[in-house]
Amino acid sequence: MPEKTGKNNGEGAGEGPAQGGPEKLWTKNFVLIVLANFIIFFGFQMLMPTIPVYAEKLGGSQSEAGLVMGIFAISAVLIRPFAGRAIDIYGRKVVFLLGLAVFFVSVLAYNWLPTVLLLVLFRLIHGFGWGASSTAAGTIAADTIPRPRLTEGMGYYGIASDIAMALAPAYGLFLIGSYGFPVLFFSSGAATLLAIILACLIAYRGASRTERAVKTAFFEKAAFRPSLLMFFVTMTFGAIVSFLALYASHLGIPNIGIFFTFYALALMLSRPLFGRLADRRGFDIVLVPGMLAILMAMFLLYRAQVSSQPLTILLVAAVVYGFGFGAVQPSLQAMAVLNVPFNRRGAANGTFYSAFDLGIGLGSGIWGVVADVWGFSAMYLGATVPALLALLFYLFLGRRKTSEHQGG
Repeated sequence: MPEKTGKNNGEGAGEGPAQGGPEKLWTKNFVLIVLANFIIFFGFQMLMPTIPVYAEKLGGSQSEAGLVMGIFAISAVLIRPFAGRAIDIYGRKVVFLLGLAVFFVSVLAYNWLPTVLLLVLFRLIHGFGWGASSTAAGTIAADTIPRPRLTEGMGYYGIASDIAMALAPAYGLFLIGSYGFPVLFFSSGAATLLAIILACLIAYRGASRTERAVKTAFFEKAAFRPSLLMFFVTMTFGAIVSFLALYASHLGIPNIGIFFTFYALALMLSRPLFGRLADRRGFDIVLVPGMLAILMAMFLLYRAQVSSQPLTILLVAAVVYGFGFGAVQPSLQAMAVLNVPFNRRGAANGTFYSAFDLGIGLGSGIWGVVADVWGFSAMYLGATVPALLALLFYLFLGRRKTSEHQGG
């Protein structure tokens, strides 16, 4: 289905509904992109805990398994600015489908890789597909959400990935334990193929000739402030996603999977709640408490080592962090694209997601060094620093008037 050209097809964010109708959020396009996002993330998250196991099965060491995971994140960061620019020049559909196609081929190819070196190569290619498709999907979501409900809509859009994160890793481990890696890779490929089918059903809005004629840069200047804030926030997430299992084992907790269940549930509850609040009352009322919650969660993780009930402290931290991240992430993403022209939304999302991935990757590397030298408890105490920087930066340098957002 070709992209429609012109200023509005009735579902562009910030353009309002056609003929002055109601500000409807759950349009056909929005439902399709939310479902596609869930399926893409499900296929992606199935591989997160299983690819390192596959690398070891191919004869790789733990460090090589780490390289297999790290190269994926690096390639995703590298491709996002180019993907964002391509989205603005060539359209959402082209980049979205191309990214999903690369994702699909890479996942199927894992079945026939004889060495870890080839696995690293295809993880690099896979990361390009992931970076392009996820950047395009976020841009498409922003196009379909009415401007007055942008933060709320991005919150619902993010819930799809939260549910996938809560379910898919365990399902991936179940598949390799019961059926082996071929079934895992074909299942992930099938999920991606279903996402491609859904992507073909979306009615894409295209840029007008005037918009296409405007030269585009790789990064969107208007998205820099919220992207920098997201970079600081995801530095704290790097400490959780990379080292929480090791920290929990150090505390005598053998299986900390329940932490991510509590975290995902808090995310799912908080995203729509804080999204509606931000749309009606402005970003301050959501971002300040959200950043304080992230700061508090890092402090709770630090204190878990001296607690007589460390699991309880960790689970409280999971809920607090989930509510904080659920408040901050969709608000900052909405801020990144809020007042950006249609032909710059791809670049804005590319800028935002690049900062998101870079924060996790750089944070993981820094916290690994801190943990080696001073231990995990000190690492989580150190992770309060970027959370504090995010709060201070927002309060003194990053705040933005949002009256246009609320329609005032």
